[in-house]
Amino acid sequence: MLDLSMYLVMGSQDCPNHDPITILEQAIEGGITCFQFREKNSGRSWADIIALGKRLRQICADHQIPFIVNDRVDLGMILEADGIHVGQDDLPAAEVRKLIGSHRILGVSAKTTEQAHQAVQNGADYIGVGPMFETVSKPDASAPIGPEAIKHIRKNLPQFPIVGIGGITPERTAPVISAGADGVAVISAITQAESPLKATQRFIEQIALARK
Repeated sequence: MLDLSMYLVMGSQDCPNHDPITILEQAIEGGITCFQFREKNSGRSWADIIALGKRLRQICADHQIPFIVNDRVDLGMILEADGIHVGQDDLPAAEVRKLIGSHRILGVSAKTTEQAHQAVQNGADYIGVGPMFETVSKPDASAPIGPEAIKHIRKNLPQFPIVGIGGITPERTAPVISAGADGVAVISAITQAESPLKATQRFIEQIALARK
């Protein structure tokens, strides 16, 4: 079963202080349970993106961490990813499911109960709900919808895997988990931390506390 507890989302554009390889290795040591490669507007060539993706993919494989690619089904196929994550404005989830088959993970972003139900019908394995809070990682992010959005969706989908995303810090983890999320997806709070290892460990501690 997919463990969404501590979900790192990262591309080289998110890594001002450390190499992406170093960040992923430290985050895995710290306890992440899932990784999404999200290379957006980094200025890298396709050759560089594929080379980086292959290195990150191998690190995940070595540690049995699911490797998911954001948006690009073609890149996901090249990298032999475990799954694809798409947003509401990306390739339709039902079409992605046809392309990737039944054995790969499909994640879909959703903000409302209606979008969540549609994602389930289209074959999603989990949904990402957000942004929870103000975020600096996505310049085009919409206004925060807060943990309340997860509460509404959880009432209608009592068992379906949900991960909260957007502006989540260790201090903001508890309300997201308490609202019904199975885990938190994080970008800058880990990728821009002085110590990605310690930042990940703080998240793990807060998740455990919130679940008690």
